[in-house]
Amino acid sequence: MQRECKYAGKIVKIKATGEDYRVEDWCENVLGRSWMAADGNPAAMQYAIRAGVNNLPIDNDVLYGKVGGMGALYHISEIEVPE
Repeated sequence: MQRECKYAGKIVKIKATGEDYRVEDWCENVLGRSWMAADGNPAAMQYAIRAGVNNLPIDNDVLYGKVGGMGALYHISEIEVPE
């Protein structure tokens, strides 16, 4: 069963850079599995490195979206969440 993402379809800001991030859905809903099991997925690999370097939580509160035209994963704690 898919988790509902209240930010799906919204544009939010990435805290660290101020860039616009167009949220598509939770990563697990888009990829069909956790980012931790997304072997070979470039966005998941980049996220895994950033998560390790920045001590992000190791959970599935990870969004899939786009910065410009590039797919990217961000933990919910890395974005400015709209009220």
